[in-house]
Amino acid sequence: MNQNYSKYTAEDFKVWRTLFERQMGILPELASESYLKAIDIVGFRSDKIPDFKEVNEILARESGWQLLVVPNIIPNEEFFPLLSNKTFSATSWLRKMSELDYLEEPDMFHDVFGHVPLLSHPTFCAFFKGLAEIAMKYIGDPKTTEMLGRMYWFTIEFGLIRENGALKIYGAGILSSHGETKFSLSDKPKHLPFDVATVLEQDYDNMKIQDKYFVIESFEQLFQSLDEIEIYVSEKFEKRSLQTVA
Repeated sequence: MNQNYSKYTAEDFKVWRTLFERQMGILPELASESYLKAIDIVGFRSDKIPDFKEVNEILARESGWQLLVVPNIIPNEEFFPLLSNKTFSATSWLRKMSELDYLEEPDMFHDVFGHVPLLSHPTFCAFFKGLAEIAMKYIGDPKTTEMLGRMYWFTIEFGLIRENGALKIYGAGILSSHGETKFSLSDKPKHLPFDVATVLEQDYDNMKIQDKYFVIESFEQLFQSLDEIEIYVSEKFEKRSLQTVA
């Protein structure tokens, strides 16, 4: 499946411009410095819907990652193998002007504006790929995949980072949501220190704004957590296996 750039309509360009300008009007004060630098690296701007061919050329140079067009959310059995091969699956369709603030499933603005810039960041990418490689070892075990899905949710999708003593956003699900951007840094939700065991056991509701966010101190901390993640899920898997045999 390919991005058919010539099929984008005037409304599509208006949607992209509206969402881009709305987010970039507030993110310079709220987003991670790494994300803001990455926006410039990938060359996103308000007057142009990103062309995946051009983006892939930039990512290939910066990190070796690539985008693959998919029609919608794909199952973990397909998603994690792609990630382990430095390939991020992204939709190429955009929401309508009447749907700016709510969608039942992610569109291109979420996938591309939210996720793609940090795919140029080597340390972030190393964590992303490492998490997928762990998931590949347990791809047939739903409980382990669910645990790793929580790690993905509370870091890559809805993670916060502390920079120069201030909370900043790096999670794609927040960066692409106007309402959650401001809410996530307010005093309304809980801001919890990143802890592997806590994150892996923390349930979430993907149909509403989050009520808690985990805060990392650096992307290096995320990358360094991979060993602990693998040990934790491995021990849980072995324990379940022994209980099944007994």
